[in-house]
Amino acid sequence: MMNNRKSVSRRQFMKKSLVGAALLASAPAIKLQAAQKPPLLRLGGPTFEKYDNPDSWVRAVKKLGYRAAYCPVGAGAKDDVVKAYAVAAKKADIIIAEVGAWSNPISPDEKTRKDAQAKCRRQLALADRVGANCCVNISGSRGERWDGPSAGNFTEETFGMIVETTRAIIDDVKPTRTYFTLETMPWAYPDSPDSYLRLFKAIDRRRFAVHLDPVNLVCSPQRYFNSGKLIRECFQKLGPYLKSCHAKDILLQKKLTTHLDEVRPGLGGLDYAVFLKELSKIPEIPLMLEHLPNAEEYQLAADHVRGVAKKIGLSFG
Repeated sequence: MMNNRKSVSRRQFMKKSLVGAALLASAPAIKLQAAQKPPLLRLGGPTFEKYDNPDSWVRAVKKLGYRAAYCPVGAGAKDDVVKAYAVAAKKADIIIAEVGAWSNPISPDEKTRKDAQAKCRRQLALADRVGANCCVNISGSRGERWDGPSAGNFTEETFGMIVETTRAIIDDVKPTRTYFTLETMPWAYPDSPDSYLRLFKAIDRRRFAVHLDPVNLVCSPQRYFNSGKLIRECFQKLGPYLKSCHAKDILLQKKLTTHLDEVRPGLGGLDYAVFLKELSKIPEIPLMLEHLPNAEEYQLAADHVRGVAKKIGLSFG
């Protein structure tokens, strides 16, 4: 009886030892995984400090704590100047997020339309020269205002016009380092994740990608009170094609009928916690502050966005 008990005990001891050894072997990996820090996000915005060379531009960007920036040069800049800024940005770990091509390439006025399409080509070429993540424009409007509402904005004819115009811009410029994108809008295509996907598939160009401004998609109380759900849907469907995002906020006013106003981040109802959590899954995509009147307002906006990030365990570095 004694010998049998010792034999069983010995078998149990060996079994426990083997399990223990396996756990010890996996402990470093478990510890390493737990110690991994969340990825650093990239925040950017305009610089109000004057600069006249790449080094002073980098200092101005870094002074604001940004790791992303708007394009620091214009389309008329010489190649060596553009290259110098591109090299300085890469060396300083600053992503040039986007080059704006703000215009109306589907305008009902022929001259306006042609001028806008020419601008899109120039700006896309600049984005390619400087190595920006993207060149961004809105799809345009069939109304009087280049960025305004129109009954004609949501017709199949307009959808087809956007597709053909975008294809022609990309095919003419033939970018190799950047992408042409269309910013989401409340009253023009793309006005939802699904309409953006439809456009993406219809345009069918390797150098076409996605620019996300979730505030521009919040065009009803239903979307306002469910902005987190809307943002998750955007990242789920469009995330793989995303190149840049805008950071704003939106406020639903308490008067009839529906009034929605763009406001500084922190003064509205956009679910920034969800926005930043989703963005952290693709942290190299920049989040760009815009549409504020002065440096002080931009600092307040940046403080809010960084504060939300800190509360959910994220950081912009």
